[in-house]
Amino acid sequence: MLTTDAGVKIPLSQVAQVKLTTGASTITREMNKRHLTVRVNLRGVDLTSFLQEANRQIDKNVEYNKQNIHIKWGGQFENQQRAYSRLAVVIPLALGIMLLLLFGAFGKFRQAALQMSVIPLALFGGMLALNLRGMTLNVSSAVGFIALVGVAIQNGVIMVSHINTLRKEGKDLYDAVISGTRHRFRPVLMTATVAVLGLLPASFSTGIGSDVQRPLATVIVYGLLFSTVITLYVLPALYFMIENHQLKLEKERLQEEQAQEDIYKSNQE
Repeated sequence: MLTTDAGVKIPLSQVAQVKLTTGASTITREMNKRHLTVRVNLRGVDLTSFLQEANRQIDKNVEYNKQNIHIKWGGQFENQQRAYSRLAVVIPLALGIMLLLLFGAFGKFRQAALQMSVIPLALFGGMLALNLRGMTLNVSSAVGFIALVGVAIQNGVIMVSHINTLRKEGKDLYDAVISGTRHRFRPVLMTATVAVLGLLPASFSTGIGSDVQRPLATVIVYGLLFSTVITLYVLPALYFMIENHQLKLEKERLQEEQAQEDIYKSNQE
């Protein structure tokens, strides 16, 4: 029964035709437009690949009036796109600041660039871990890469700064590299071990919230294992090659200056 403004009771059948049919259980509107929501929970595929395939299938198989009907993807994909757009600005800015700080710490651009050269190799370790464990690159793993870069640079600074200190004390290049690597082996290994052991359980977790923490922990744990090996073995070798080449250039420059000075003296005589 329905109640009119005058308080009279009338049956619904007098003002409407009631029947059973198939359709939306709830009619909703937004901005004076009717809308229908379809929710999807993904497993085993990343958001970007799914959306590309979904849009392709919709354009191919679904015919609809595009002036009256609009399709909009939201939810986690929207958050991901917003986060990626911010990371596209934050990451290059952070790397640039790191390069300036390294240049200020060492006073030599070649050594600052040497520290930054560890980053691609460390990222390779993290990407390899994601690929082997069947995970995709998302916002959580991107944050893990940022943390991984910070720890990898820190270990490199510990190594290179000590080698520079030994050279200032009078050791030649080869002995400084060998002694510096041996002295900083434990500190670098200890720094990496603490981070790896702390995040290892999170990289294997399967409970509530693990979808967020597992990619982040996986990138840091396995990427740090890879970058630590690079810091202990590859970085000292690259340091020796670069500095040895620089010493040769300086020696050749001194020889040229000496030769020009000798020529000048002979002409004066």
